[in-house]
Formats: sequence, C-alpha cells, structure tokens
Amino acid sequence: MTDKTHASNVIGFLQMEAHAIEQTAARLDHGQIERVVDLLIKCRGKVVMLGIGKSGIIAQKIAATMTSTGTPALFLHPSDAVHGGIGIVDANDAVIALSNSGETDELLALLPYLRHRGVPLIAVVGNLNSTLAQRADAVLDASVTEEACPLNLAPTTSTTVALALGDALALTLMSIKGLTPDEFAVNHPGGRLGKRLTLKVCDLMHAGERNATVGTSARWLDVVRAISSGGLGAVCVIDEEGKLAGLITDGDLRRAIERLDQPALEVLTCSDFMTRSPIAASPDLLAYDALRLMEERSSQISVLPVVDDQQFCVGLIRLHDIVGRGI
Repeated sequence: MTDKTHASNVIGFLQMEAHAIEQTAARLDHGQIERVVDLLIKCRGKVVMLGIGKSGIIAQKIAATMTSTGTPALFLHPSDAVHGGIGIVDANDAVIALSNSGETDELLALLPYLRHRGVPLIAVVGNLNSTLAQRADAVLDASVTEEACPLNLAPTTSTTVALALGDALALTLMSIKGLTPDEFAVNHPGGRLGKRLTLKVCDLMHAGERNATVGTSARWLDVVRAISSGGLGAVCVIDEEGKLAGLITDGDLRRAIERLDQPALEVLTCSDFMTRSPIAASPDLLAYDALRLMEERSSQISVLPVVDDQQFCVGLIRLHDIVGRGI
C-alpha cells in the first residue's frame, strides 16, 4: 500500500465524519432543539452526563466543555449511579444520556430513579424509536448511516456526531448566558488568557525578606549588600517614612562605580545615583499590565517597585517573574 493510499484513506474517513455532521445539522428537529435548550437554560443545578463505553468517553468530554464555558456539568457513570452515585443528582439538575442504540441496559436501569427525582431527561440517540428516546423529555437525533470503521463496527462516526452535538449545545448555552472573556478566563486559570486576566502583581511580587530596601542616605556598599541579600538584581530606596523614593538596579550600581574615582566612592550614597520617582506598580494591577509597563517603552525595564495607595513600598516584581508564569 502506497503513502498516497494512506493519505487518501485518512482524508476519506475525515470526509465521512464531516458529512455525517452535516447530515445531522440538516436533519435535526428544530422543535426538539428548542426543547433541549429550554430545559438546559432553566436548569438551576448542574448538567449530569451519562454514557457507557465510547459514549461515556464522549459524555465526559461534553461535561468538561460545558463546565469550562459557563454551564456546570459532570459525568456520572451509570454503573456507579446504581450503587449510590445517583445521590449526586437532584431535582434542580438536568440529565443528558448518550446512547447510539438507545437500548443500553445500564442507562435504562436508571430511568425509574431519575423519573422519581423529577429530573428532566435529554436523550442523544441514534435510534428515535428506542426505549431511551421514547422515555426522554427531549430527544436529539444523532443517527448515522454507517460508521467510518471499515467493518462498520467501531463507534467512530456516531461518537463524532454525538460530540459535535454536545459542543454545539455547550456553545449555544455559552452564547445565551453571555459569557465574557473575563468569566471564561476564571474557568481557565492555567491557560495564557486565564493568567493574563486573573494573576495580579501581588500574586507574583517579592515581599518580606526578599524585598530588601535601603534608605536614601545608604552608602553604595549597603546597596551591594541589599541587592545580594534580596537576590533580585535591584533594590528599592525608601525615605524616612518608608515611602518609595527611588530604585537602584545592578546596572545603576555598576555604572556609578565605573565613572567615579576612589575618593568619590567613599562618599557615594543612594541619592546620588538612584532612579528617582521610578515607574511603579500597585499590588492589584494585573501582572500582564505590569509586563506591558516594562516592555512598551523606548528603553525596556526589567523590574518594578510595588507600592500601595500611600506610596509605601510593599514589594518588587521582575519581568522574569511574569514571563516565567507563562503570561
């Protein structure tokens, strides 16, 4: 078999599954879609996803997508449900059951208990005449003419269609609820967008012992000791009240020493070579905005003092601290 044949097979299988999704979109009953969305919008609890085997895996993915897009959802394995797991389901919830045949024994066994709890049931099935479809409050037709599997046995096209339906429902609910980028980010704190919209300077800054400071009259050797103690490559200079007066970096210190002779060094103090009134950040500033303060300048800086509303120095944040967190 040639490489060209392999490529043709892969493309052919993709086209089969894509065509099945197109057929589903054209075939769906609009009234049932409205019924399903209405049940989910009115749900005051969570969406409970059910499925066995490959359908169970798809149900888990749909639950994850719904949760991350503003609709709390979870996957409940039907076998666990009949052994106590159903206790997590209450009348405020909605249940979506996935089954290609619509006759999955484990799902059918749950129906009386779900009905007893007064939970609306949505069926995503490949057989509208099945028991599951007939007993559901709303049904979505996920039937396919054939699986992409050459033997027409392995769940492939059918699971792709079910997954696409789940994604479509999740995104529809997301649109109706008007989920904002900020709200989305709260659900994705590990992603770059989430970090940019949630992490603040106070979450990343160095405070306490690592935020070594010196007074305006401190000698240059005191600056060396403070920078070495903090290990941040810079030190904040504070006045007698503890408010920020300036900033000294390794580079500032080095350049001051290089241009002065021995007698001048003996009387050199912070006020002679510090950067006065440096750009500073507040603890509540988004770390991403602090990054922009450092980078969007004609001459880039790599460290910012952190001050409170009264201009008291409370910390120090470096470019490295922000970039290192993947922002």
